[in-house]
Amino acid sequence: MTPQTTADDTPAALCERHPRVPAEQLVAELVPPPRFDSVRFDTYIPDPGQPSQAEAVEVLSAFADSLGGATATGGRSRAGRWFRRGKTARPTGPRGVYLDGGYGVGKTHLLASLWHATPAPAEHKAFGTFVELTNLVGALGFQQTVKTLSSHRLLCIDEFELDDPGDTVLVSTLLSRLVEEGVALAATSNTLPGKLGEGRFAAADFLREIQGLAAHFRPQRIDGEDYRHRGLPEAPEPFSDDEVTRTAYRTPGASLDAFPTLLGHLAQVHPSRYGALCDGVSAVCLTGVTPVPDQATALRLVVLADRLYDREVPVIASGLPFDELFSPEMLGGGYRKKYFRAISRLTALARDGKPLVSG
Repeated sequence: MTPQTTADDTPAALCERHPRVPAEQLVAELVPPPRFDSVRFDTYIPDPGQPSQAEAVEVLSAFADSLGGATATGGRSRAGRWFRRGKTARPTGPRGVYLDGGYGVGKTHLLASLWHATPAPAEHKAFGTFVELTNLVGALGFQQTVKTLSSHRLLCIDEFELDDPGDTVLVSTLLSRLVEEGVALAATSNTLPGKLGEGRFAAADFLREIQGLAAHFRPQRIDGEDYRHRGLPEAPEPFSDDEVTRTAYRTPGASLDAFPTLLGHLAQVHPSRYGALCDGVSAVCLTGVTPVPDQATALRLVVLADRLYDREVPVIASGLPFDELFSPEMLGGGYRKKYFRAISRLTALARDGKPLVSG
C-alpha cells in the first residue's frame, strides 16, 4: 500500500485510514511477517548460558524433518519420530510442539524457521498469530476454515493467548478437527498450554477446554533474557511534540497522529485490519503518549504493537515513555504478559526510531 500523502508531503494519519481486507487476502497472508522473511535455524544464535535454546533448535529441526512427504489430506509420507501421517488411523498423543518462554528469547524466530524448514510449498503451510487465526474463522466461517486449513501440512500459531472462553472453545474445536486431518501444529506463548487463561477465567467448562488444547502439544521450554534489550542502550527518552512533528514531515512515508486520537480510531477498525492499517508506513510518529484508559483499549494497542513490530516500523513518540502505558493494575492482572510484550516491542521500535530524529 502506498502511503497516503498530500501534494505538499504532509504526513499521512493512521486515523484517516479505513482498510478493508477481503477474506482471501487473510488466507494468502498466513505466512511469516516481513521481519521473519529471512530467518532460519542457523541464524538463531543460542545463548551458551541457556541450554534450552540449543535444545529447542534441535527439537524443531527434527520436527521439520518429520513433516516431509504428502500433504495432510492423504498419501504416504516419511515416518518421523514425532508422528505418522495419514487418515487411516485416529491420531494419538501430541500432534505438535509448543514453545513456552519469556519475552524476547526468539520464539517467533524459531517458529518462523520451522515454517521455512518444513518441506512443503507455501500454500500447504500456514503461519499466523492467534488473533489472525480467530479472525480467519470470523471471515470464512468455521467449516470453511477447517476445509481451507485441512490440506496444510503445518499450522504455526504465534502468541497463543486465550482472551475469552468463546475463543477457547472455538480454537480447541478447530485444532482438534485439523489434528484429525493430519495437520501438524506448532505454537508459541509466554504461558504453558495447561495454564492459558490463568488469572482470567475459572469456569469448569473453560478449564476442560484448556486441558483439551494442552493435549495437542508437547511443550518445549526456552529460557533466556529479552534479546531485544540484551547489551543495547536504554530506550530513548520521549521526544518533544515539535521533534516528533518535524521528523514526520521530513521522513518520506511517515505517519503522524495524536496518541489519544489513534487509540479512539483503533476502536473503529477491526484488529484483523491493523496490519493493513500500517502497510506502506515507513515510521509511526505519535504525539502526546498517555496511559491507556481501559483494558479494551490496551488490548487493541497490543495488537497494533505486534503488527508494527512484525513490519519493523520504527516509532517516534512524545509524552510518556512506553513503560508507563499500562497501569499497575493492568500489569498485575491476567493480561500482564501481553502488556509486557507490547512494552518490550514498542521500546525496541522506539530505539529503531531514534536515528530518524537525530538524522
